[in-house]
Amino acid sequence: MIVQTIRGMLTVALLVVLPTTNTRAAEPRDEVPKDPDFLVQGEYVGEVPKPDGKKRIGVQVIALGKGMFHAMWREGGLPGDGWDKTEATPYDGETVEGVTTFKVGEYTAKIKDGVMVVTAQGNVVVGELKRIVRKSPTLGDKPPKGAVVLFDGKNADQFENGRMTDDGLLKQGATSKFKHQSGTLHIEFQIPYGPLVPSRGNSGCYLQSRYEVQMLDSFGLKPHNHECGGIPSIKEPDINMSFPPLSWQTYDVDFTAAQFANGEKTKNARMTVRHNGVVVHDNVELPHATTSSPLPEGPELGPINLQDHQAEVRYRNIWFVEK
Repeated sequence: MIVQTIRGMLTVALLVVLPTTNTRAAEPRDEVPKDPDFLVQGEYVGEVPKPDGKKRIGVQVIALGKGMFHAMWREGGLPGDGWDKTEATPYDGETVEGVTTFKVGEYTAKIKDGVMVVTAQGNVVVGELKRIVRKSPTLGDKPPKGAVVLFDGKNADQFENGRMTDDGLLKQGATSKFKHQSGTLHIEFQIPYGPLVPSRGNSGCYLQSRYEVQMLDSFGLKPHNHECGGIPSIKEPDINMSFPPLSWQTYDVDFTAAQFANGEKTKNARMTVRHNGVVVHDNVELPHATTSSPLPEGPELGPINLQDHQAEVRYRNIWFVEK
């Protein structure tokens, strides 16, 4: 959402290297490309000169609506793909007559047709950054033998209040009939594009309906426990691995249920979360149920809950492997 001045100027504390950086064509919903800002927003990678030679740069361009943008410049590359962990530098930009322009210190950066051209004084071209579309390395992973398949696009029968789109995606606001203890969840999700929508695609995935991993349009923003990849009221992600809106993203969550004896909790739940293939929580202890959890902590099994905040978040390829 555009509140909190893009919810804080992005500063990420820890880099976990993405195993591979894949690119592929974007998968927008049909009506979205009519907004020219959508084709400008995204991730750009290339080289620009520095005093000690040319350096690889990653830029995340965030659409604010009506031709206005915010760009985060990252030394070394993009989060999870070369970024050197130094604080990101924010710059404002605007589209005029089809060209989006940013003033970046002594340089000027102009975006047109998916290429950011960087010029120095005298309008001398010093570098080009190309717009890329990254893909999670776990996108499309097939359920292993013994997995409980919760959604494969054929029907929503495994969910209470399960609703599908005409093109075979699961809508928000669904709770699995399957209930679980410890295990591994794979889920793919798509955040809607809408720079002027306050919630910017708010949802969440609750393990056991108790412990949430946030789903939100947090592309380019500072990590927070209420941003995408965060565990609300418990921990922010180690790195913000959000892709731009309408990209398909993945969570792979290794969950260990809390333990109880004689009605008392003897050991807290824990989870490791991989967001788009990168570990953003490593065996994090969960001392309590997260904010707005549908179920309080307890020894009983609980379902997977996909939160409904009235935003058109979509899901596919959901499965769970029990321990």
